[in-house]
Amino acid sequence: MMKNTIWLRNEYRATERRSPLLPKGAATLIDEGFEVVVERSRKRIIEDTAFEAVGCRMVNGGAWRNAPENAVILGLKELPGKPARLKNTHIYFAHAYKEQNGWQDLLSRFTAGSGNLLDIEYMVRNDKRVVAFGYWAGYMGAALSLIHWNNQKEGNVRYLDNSLLPFNNATLLNETIKNTGYSGKKPKVLIIGAGGRCGKGALEILKQHGAIVTCWGRDKTENIDRAALLDHDILINCAFIMSDVPAFLRKEDMTNKARLSVIADVSCDPFSAFNPIPLYNDTTTWDKPYLTVEGMGEKTVDIIAIDNLPSLLPREASEEFAELLLPHLLTLSERESNPVWSSARESFDKAVALMENDQQELFKTHVA
Repeated sequence: MMKNTIWLRNEYRATERRSPLLPKGAATLIDEGFEVVVERSRKRIIEDTAFEAVGCRMVNGGAWRNAPENAVILGLKELPGKPARLKNTHIYFAHAYKEQNGWQDLLSRFTAGSGNLLDIEYMVRNDKRVVAFGYWAGYMGAALSLIHWNNQKEGNVRYLDNSLLPFNNATLLNETIKNTGYSGKKPKVLIIGAGGRCGKGALEILKQHGAIVTCWGRDKTENIDRAALLDHDILINCAFIMSDVPAFLRKEDMTNKARLSVIADVSCDPFSAFNPIPLYNDTTTWDKPYLTVEGMGEKTVDIIAIDNLPSLLPREASEEFAELLLPHLLTLSERESNPVWSSARESFDKAVALMENDQQELFKTHVA
């Protein structure tokens, strides 16, 4: 009988150091009869030797392209542009189900190769995600916003004007915030989506540094009080948006009277039609962590929109995420009937059906 194979691929994004699987989890999978293949990586926060020591089969980065069809390819961030046909089942954050830029091209690669996508974002139970980096994303987004607001108020050289590097641990991050501390009043901060893991992570670090925090849940987003929103120094957006909602903030709202000066868009989905902060159209990066958006008159707001914030704390983020994911990896052999995996597969099937319908409508338009 052929073993179930989980294939941990190397990440292609240069700044991605997290791992969705740790050696301890790999050892558990092996004990349960799985074959675990790990691609070597120089940037992964966990050293290759730690995986090798527990019995993983080590291969070169990119070898997943030639993996047997039964292998489930595990990763975190985007795949490279080739191959054009994807024959395996892939588990990662694809960001392709809200009609983001390039979504049809990606899904077409899966349909062309008869592969499957089990997007981690759509692994849900009772309408709640079971695996996410949310806590550390919120924590890190709030941390960067504090640092940046402190620099704005002090008029010092801005920390975010330089390229970011990962923090070895959360203690060093907190020391950095203290070293940029503003000697005046503490910031007034609004968290939208405060009830989720992302919002809780943001709240934790904001409280540690004495910020005055307002928390909004989903009920507050149905009819946004933009005047109240603008009466905060910092906005942390942690809302998980699955459908069209009124914009939280528009350019015409940002006048010289607005107090708001920093936005950390932790949810960070500028390519989606459902983006609730339509003030920008691309993510920011570790090299350029923020962008300045003009409002009305002379008003400007700085937006931090980094889509892999938890990788700035790669060890803590990997430890929590891998622990959450492992129980589900252990059920992969039953994924046809397992409700969490079924939900991910159903989301893929719906996205493919939408893509195919769009392509058919486009074809009809051209023929006509």
